[in-house]
Amino acid sequence: MNLLQVKTIIANIQKIKFRNIYFMLFAPGKRSKESVILTYGNFFYGLKSSSAINIHKGSLILNSDFSKPNPFMGVLKMYDNSELNVENGFVIHAPFHIVINHNAHLKLGSGYINRNAKIRCLKEINIGNNVAIGEDFTIWDSDSHIIKGKENETTQTTVIGNNVWIGINVTVLKGVTIGDGAMIAAGAVVTRNIPAGVLAGGVPAKVIKEKIEWK
Repeated sequence: MNLLQVKTIIANIQKIKFRNIYFMLFAPGKRSKESVILTYGNFFYGLKSSSAINIHKGSLILNSDFSKPNPFMGVLKMYDNSELNVENGFVIHAPFHIVINHNAHLKLGSGYINRNAKIRCLKEINIGNNVAIGEDFTIWDSDSHIIKGKENETTQTTVIGNNVWIGINVTVLKGVTIGDGAMIAAGAVVTRNIPAGVLAGGVPAKVIKEKIEWK
């Protein structure tokens, strides 16, 4: 426990459930002296002792609320030897449902994910820096069920690059890489790699416009 953690809890005490204080202070993992975990409202967690939440810089804010009082629940489940690694500070708004499987790694660079996120990490998901991800976002790195003859393709690393903007109701599937600076239109289902600096959309998602920038 450090002074920053104590100050953060005191400043936000009206929005923190008592059981979450233990999580904020003692969740397994390594965090810098300038980093904290902050959880708001109805937050459920299940962490194995060998799991780890590591924060290199900045803070991890979970279940941040848009409405007051916040009726939504955030869920984080981490299994044996799983890791959640935060590079530069990240916010996930309420509600959300995140599962990190045995030996799996979820990396969050910096930015935010809006309401109703569903993340299923069975091996490795990497989300870059300065990302803006809209509501009803789903990302998987696995089919979960095995297709006969394609056993080696069931689970594949999924990557979202830096400075990526993802619209509402987007699904990103296994083995996909979304390049730096890309924009993904609302309602897209991303089943293949998306180059850097393009606008992609549709089901399945394809490039709509090249050489785009956003801010």
